[in-house]
Amino acid sequence: MEINLLKDIRTANGAVPVIILAEGEDLKNHSFASFFSTDDLRYIAAFFKKTPVRDGHTHLLFTPSGREAVVAGIQKRTQFSHRKALSTARRIVAFARRERIKHIAVSLHDFVSRGFDSRLPDLAEVIATQFELANFEYTEYRTKPAEGWQHVHAISVYAKRAPKAVAEGLRRGKIVGEETNAMRELSNTPGGDLVPAGLAGAAVKAGKAFGFSVKVLSVSDMEKLGMGGVLGVGRGSDHPPKFIVMEYLKGKKNEQPVVLVGKGVTFDTGGLNLKPEQGIYEMHMDMSGGASVIHIVAALARLKVKKNIVALVPAVENMPSGRSYHPGDVLRTMSGKTIEILNTDAEGRVILADGLTYAKRYNPRAIIDVATLTGAAMVALGARASALFATDLKLERRLREIGEETGDFVWPLPLWEEYEQDIKGTFGDVANSSKVRYGGAITAAMFLWQFVKDSSVTSDKRQGTRTNQQQVSWIHLDIAPRMTSTEGDYLAKGSAGASVPLLVRFLTGF
Repeated sequence: MEINLLKDIRTANGAVPVIILAEGEDLKNHSFASFFSTDDLRYIAAFFKKTPVRDGHTHLLFTPSGREAVVAGIQKRTQFSHRKALSTARRIVAFARRERIKHIAVSLHDFVSRGFDSRLPDLAEVIATQFELANFEYTEYRTKPAEGWQHVHAISVYAKRAPKAVAEGLRRGKIVGEETNAMRELSNTPGGDLVPAGLAGAAVKAGKAFGFSVKVLSVSDMEKLGMGGVLGVGRGSDHPPKFIVMEYLKGKKNEQPVVLVGKGVTFDTGGLNLKPEQGIYEMHMDMSGGASVIHIVAALARLKVKKNIVALVPAVENMPSGRSYHPGDVLRTMSGKTIEILNTDAEGRVILADGLTYAKRYNPRAIIDVATLTGAAMVALGARASALFATDLKLERRLREIGEETGDFVWPLPLWEEYEQDIKGTFGDVANSSKVRYGGAITAAMFLWQFVKDSSVTSDKRQGTRTNQQQVSWIHLDIAPRMTSTEGDYLAKGSAGASVPLLVRFLTGF
């Protein structure tokens, strides 16, 4: 989709104007009033006298002069929040798609709300991302209809001031939206068609396209490294596990990198602890964390961000077979710690244990892992926000702020050391499932923390050997609540693209 800056509303030939009106506002005062003749304005005024503007209502009008117009109602301006601005941006694109409108014109000033009244370039960026997200639909396996797919082809955005900065904001937001949609495309791919080697192939393809290096470790490579967690979980599948290493090193030579670790379970049956019918259908999306970090790096590369970023994806298929790992097994991880397997359906944390240990080879200033880790996070938060765990309260606050800015919402849960008691192993160092029934998102996070908090590590030859490092900052995002879109998102069914907009903005400014 094309998103361009409209400097003069009279040049928006062929575009259907979209007018966002708050309850009680007069169309005559809108930036787009000059689009219409006097008769058109009278007609629209008469229409809304009979059908007053209401929050959430969207109308397609045909005026006496033959011009089409979309009018989207919002609540009173004093109540209009940035959250509502983001959802309104998605709503008007979803409406235009439904009505098969190919080109719309919008005023950026319609999306101004409390907190964004003087930040038009930032607003342009996040609104452009919302436009792209709402225009996406996964159609790879559907027959194209004769009339074509219902997509908007172009959006012209009018802004009264800062045209260069706004145009740059639109460009950046479009890139973030495109890479989020690429992540959604990858996450939506059926598990039968995307096995660990396929996920690795997607990373290699992105690296070649956007200029970052990708290395894929084989089973023999992982055996040499002692990655018993990845190898153990992947043992039951006919498709061997892979370990994907992406390096985007465009920052200062001596700058410590940020390392991203994404969960890459290309299909999760639960293993021998087989999932029930209700819980298995969408498990091809259990690699959404891995897809996220691939396309976060791609977005940063396209934006030419001057940072050092490494992304790691342990990729496995969790299948039941005669070779599967069992409840009661004890796996020795790359860190040397052992994991007692209480439940083979708690596999994500097991493979992430090796990913987090490998991350420390880079002497990172921060490690961020992204995973569809627990149903418990959904129980705690519903389907509106990802669960956030952080060892640094400043970073926690910043991520919450960015979540509010981008619409990629997160909410913090505690990392108190008392929870460590719940994941202590009997026959291994740690257990992969909690001894207690409650707080599953927290105990899963505490399990991962065991593989981050010990900062005494032996690194590779290139990095040298370091012991007694300063404790690394760690962020864990459990994106299970936002794995798929939900009611009122104005997004297509399937993957919601969680963590890409959030972390692209965070890492750009970190």
